[in-house]
Amino acid sequence: MSSNLLRLAAVALVDVLGNRGPADVKLSWFFKQNRELGTKDRAFVAESVYGVLRRKALLSHLAEGEDPRKLLLAWLLRVQGHSLRELDGALNKQQLEWAHAIKAVSTDALPPAVQADLPEWLWQWLSAQYGEAEALIIARSMHQPAPLDLRVNLIKATREEVQAKLASEKTEIAPTPYSPQGLRMTQKMNISRHPWFMEGKFEVQDEGSQLLAQLVAPRRGQMVADFCAGAGGKSLALGAIMRNSGRIYAFDVSEKRLLNLGQRLKRSGLSNLHSQLITSENDPKLKRLDGKFDRVLVDAPCSGLGTLRRNPDLKWRMTEQDLTELVAKQAGILARAARLVKPGGRLVYATCSLLQQENEQQAQAFLSAHPQFVLVPAGPLLAQQQVVLDTGDFLQLLPHKHQTDGFFAAVFEKAVPVGAPAAAADEVEADKLVAEAEVTDKAEADAQP
Repeated sequence: MSSNLLRLAAVALVDVLGNRGPADVKLSWFFKQNRELGTKDRAFVAESVYGVLRRKALLSHLAEGEDPRKLLLAWLLRVQGHSLRELDGALNKQQLEWAHAIKAVSTDALPPAVQADLPEWLWQWLSAQYGEAEALIIARSMHQPAPLDLRVNLIKATREEVQAKLASEKTEIAPTPYSPQGLRMTQKMNISRHPWFMEGKFEVQDEGSQLLAQLVAPRRGQMVADFCAGAGGKSLALGAIMRNSGRIYAFDVSEKRLLNLGQRLKRSGLSNLHSQLITSENDPKLKRLDGKFDRVLVDAPCSGLGTLRRNPDLKWRMTEQDLTELVAKQAGILARAARLVKPGGRLVYATCSLLQQENEQQAQAFLSAHPQFVLVPAGPLLAQQQVVLDTGDFLQLLPHKHQTDGFFAAVFEKAVPVGAPAAAADEVEADKLVAEAEVTDKAEADAQP
């Protein structure tokens, strides 16, 4: 370990800690500015930054402040277990003094929030919900990096084929415990240039997201909406479950994310997925699709606190005010998406959050405001998909119990009015309406100066 490498890691850490925005975006920019770094050095910098983010509360206690250089030293000495002898040649006189001071700080009787490495407000909410003992277990389970999960695209390959292929390349890989399409790699590697990835035989997707697609349980030939599709990982999973039949509409407010979906769609071999840019959940074009869909998935914008193994910076960037605004936004999106569901259809609300405010409370508030919907227990639905997992009425995944990201999902079914006629032409009509909306979008874009 050289003094220059420590300096570069500290520079990257200064940028990540000092400015708002996702850590992965900032690190990507840092590496573009330092292309001379080799693979191992890049790995050290990334591991150091994420290591500090995961344990920042403890490290701030050890470093007696938030100086990024001291936080980095505290991580190396007190979390990674490096000795002063190992670091001696890389430290100047002042840094060596810091190192000795950090080694001497006691960790006896640390406050619970520091033990959990969470902001005080978040610790209060989490401990009130789960109790202090389980909240501490949950928080500590997210101190470790997540494994790399893959979803096999059953349109193009079987799980056994992909597992055998990667195992033949000396990769440690095994089936995921619950998802019938999942594989788990114990060591992360860059698979974006693997021939089978480029051919669309598998995608990177956490097992929790795969299970969410299973919970939607779309049938062949149905109409499905992914209302907050993002880059489309769940849309692609739904298309594969439907064996390329029926129709899936991926809605999102971000053109950039939908363009990413387009690239992934080309690899997947799916032809039943159509993306649609909307201005918001209240886009006028959605009105023409009300009551047309058998399944509507709302993977709502949320705090993302269930993904702290992958995104540890979220816990330091999120505020209570942010959460309050998100909860209001989720309720609005869910209410609007519900209007897309046909009688007898299902609405699935999901987040990657651990907090009741975004999860159970949101589900109960929706049911109270929408008596035409009833809650459908998640366990039996998953069992129908050959997924052996029952977490009660809701799907509730926790990192320390299920080795997935933290996920929540609720399934609501819309009642069929007595004597209501069947809508035999819904699929054809919905296709026509979406096509009309796309033509309108293009005409409006062409009219812009």
